Amino acid sequence: MNELITADREVATLETAPTRYVEGAGIRFAYRRMGPSTGTPLVLLQHFSGNIDAWDPAVVNALAVDRPVVAFDNAGVGRSTGKTPDSVEAMARDAVTFIEQLGFSEVDLLGYSLGGCVAQQMAAEHGPLVRKLILVGTAPRGGEEHLLAVLKEAFSRSETPDPRLPLFFTRSAASQAAGKAFLKRVYTRKEDRDTDSGSAVTDPQAKALITWCATPDPEHTILRAITQPALVVSGSSDTMLPADNAYAMFKGLSNAQLVLYPDSGHGALFQHHEFFVSHVQTFLNA
Repeated sequence: MNELITADREVATLETAPTRYVEGAGIRFAYRRMGPSTGTPLVLLQHFSGNIDAWDPAVVNALAVDRPVVAFDNAGVGRSTGKTPDSVEAMARDAVTFIEQLGFSEVDLLGYSLGGCVAQQMAAEHGPLVRKLILVGTAPRGGEEHLLAVLKEAFSRSETPDPRLPLFFTRSAASQAAGKAFLKRVYTRKEDRDTDSGSAVTDPQAKALITWCATPDPEHTILRAITQPALVVSGSSDTMLPADNAYAMFKGLSNAQLVLYPDSGHGALFQHHEFFVSHVQTFLNA
């Protein structure tokens, strides 16, 4: 029986993996686990308003070919219970609780957007737990953000079938085509889909992200506290968290690599998913 369970986990994809649950600190966390049962787990930290099914299967499944990959809903998000915190620090504490409940003593982190802020906090505060981190479309504390303005503009475009097209992709034909392909992949899973987020999630998450960027950190105390190897990734035309943030993190971190993708916005990792997976695999395997 155990061999069958292990085999199921090895072939599970983001679209087919069962949604599992683990409890800690009064929170019932929802998660899916893909990939082999051995190796350093890669834990995914999601963007503002996103849940497990907002990840791109093309990214998650390719990364899970040779390593365990875990996607989860932090407190209050999707099918996880609890109240969504309004600070990055609290989100980081909850994420650490989740990881500890799975029995992991060391993980790699892929933090996207708001998740990248959480990843920085975790790496700075819980050094032994984090081996390496990938920071995508995110910002350092005190960085530049245009969350509310960009959201307002995206949701005002009634002709757009999904707000992620203007939020995550540029206006070029190539980028928009990549965005539509991304959305098709995201909706491949039909059964047991995660629960979409409402204002009980998005309001505190917006406060957390805006506060993180509005809090001056001229000495780069968070970045200086991160000694783990980091891969910093951004799109050339990210309107939500501009690419200047990526360069600032690259400069402030002691051991970082920087990758910028052309003609791409906040969803650069989805538009250029093959390049992104290749860069992440090279980084994690080094």
